[in-house]
Amino acid sequence: MKVIILEDERHNSRLLHDMVKAARPWWEITGSFESVKETVRWLKNNPAPDLIFMDIQLTDGICFSIFEKVKVESMVIFTTAYDEYAIQAFEVNSIDYLLKPIKEERLLHAIIKFENFHHRLALGNEKFDYNELLETLQTGKKRFRKRFLVSGPTSYFKVDANDIAYFYIQDRATFIVLFSGEQHMLDLTVEKIEKQVDMEIFFRVNRGCIININAIQRIENQFGGKLSVKLTPPILENVTVSRLKASSFKSWLDA
Repeated sequence: MKVIILEDERHNSRLLHDMVKAARPWWEITGSFESVKETVRWLKNNPAPDLIFMDIQLTDGICFSIFEKVKVESMVIFTTAYDEYAIQAFEVNSIDYLLKPIKEERLLHAIIKFENFHHRLALGNEKFDYNELLETLQTGKKRFRKRFLVSGPTSYFKVDANDIAYFYIQDRATFIVLFSGEQHMLDLTVEKIEKQVDMEIFFRVNRGCIININAIQRIENQFGGKLSVKLTPPILENVTVSRLKASSFKSWLDA
């Protein structure tokens, strides 16, 4: 696996280099660059690496100008101290992001996520279009996650967000239920999912469940102002909306 690192601070570059080599000793780090100019020159004259660790702020500008000067065919993990809104854009449109100072556990999680995607890229079943990320950051228009990567018995595959009836937590694990009735585990928290999906279509009814409006079969009143929601497919027999959320839930339905 060939990797390059874009980082304008040499100390951080060396630190990330050592952390990556400790996590994956067999990977080859073929270059470390501090500027947009030298990165573009290298990418134009060398085969694309498998992965780029890309700092947002480089010595001569923002890293996103790299995408305007050369076609980036590698997968990217951003390293950043950007604000929450930009981070949401990275979550939806890139492999992953790492907040500085980078922690070993978080780096390993990003590497494993990359390896899963890389396998699908090799099969030709997945690709990334970084134009969506650039448009999100430049226009300020929030984009929502269109798909999720889930694991099967022997491989990973893509699930479109519109095919998901609901997300729920059981025994600290997150699951998705498709309208087809299929159920899969997902490596995301409900809190992260809530930030990434279109909340005109999805609603977080309680701490452990986010439902698609098209999965609602019927709604029943309960004692104390609570609501009971019957879903389809009925893998979850009963979903309760608290009294505090009942009003906003009804407004969401009636929008």
